[in-house]
Amino acid sequence: MDTVRVAVVGAGVIGLSTALCISKLVPQSSITVISDKFTPNTTSDVAAGMLIPHTYADASIHKQKQWFRETFEHLLEIANSSEAGDAGVHLVSGWQIFQNLPTEEVPFWADVVLGFRKMTGAELKKFPRHAFGQAFTTLKCECPAYLPWLEKRVKERGGLILTRRIRDLWELHQSFDIVVNCSGLGSRELAGDTQILPVRGQVLKVQAPWVKHFIREGSGMTYIYPGISSVTLGGTRQKGDWNLSPDPEISRDILSRCCALESSLHAAYDIREQVGLRPSRPGVRLQKELLVQDGRKLPVVHHYGHGSGGVSVHWGTALEATKLVSEYVCALRTPASKAKL
Repeated sequence: MDTVRVAVVGAGVIGLSTALCISKLVPQSSITVISDKFTPNTTSDVAAGMLIPHTYADASIHKQKQWFRETFEHLLEIANSSEAGDAGVHLVSGWQIFQNLPTEEVPFWADVVLGFRKMTGAELKKFPRHAFGQAFTTLKCECPAYLPWLEKRVKERGGLILTRRIRDLWELHQSFDIVVNCSGLGSRELAGDTQILPVRGQVLKVQAPWVKHFIREGSGMTYIYPGISSVTLGGTRQKGDWNLSPDPEISRDILSRCCALESSLHAAYDIREQVGLRPSRPGVRLQKELLVQDGRKLPVVHHYGHGSGGVSVHWGTALEATKLVSEYVCALRTPASKAKL
């Protein structure tokens, strides 16, 4: 087998980064990204894109730190390059604040971000209702710019982009040797995964160009993230809610909570509402599955279920998914192993 045909289902940050990783690291592979939704209409386009890790209960801290470090180093290289503007990746400094002392004063990712330290008493005076805080510099990845940037690089490496709704992975059996399932919530249908559920996130995109530092409450429920063209204010975590229509009452509550942290936001203008459904499950599914039907076999790699933490670990988990694809490729290219497939 000279060329291994790989289909990547899903075109959010997980699907496109996985497609790019495979095209770079798996020799003689042809990549086709298939999705019914592309930027600007993906869940990733709504994501705030701040690199502050979510914690996954079923993955070791060592593994999560590896995913985050690989993602941070990848994006920092872009941020320090001439591609930074096109990719929408930039450094941003700020504070994470707590009303009570957190369980862990130094999180596992503290030595990955830049300049992590405990906030001084003078700094905390800006937040009189909070007793403890952490200051650091991290990266912000603007997905409305980053997704087209990824897509462009996939195409430059010979990858194809196909707009199509996939209802059954077996549809791809005749045209592809390996399928990588990055369909997020679509995996309820495509993989029969009833563990994956939406966690609805509503945010506001506002104009407040004087806001230069991020502010995040330790729970992650209230945050202010300055970006290149707007400031993102959040947020909500509504489990099992599929509603994509903005709720005006929730918008008022978000603005009120954010103004309590940064009073200058009372002057924010051009307020736009956005809603995204985070694909959440007990943990990220990074797994091979050999589908068998009527004597036919379809090698699948599942890569989905990142919840609210997808942007923070996307490159690290894409590298891991690519290793799983490579294992299949080795088997397909070895006659004795192919028989076992």
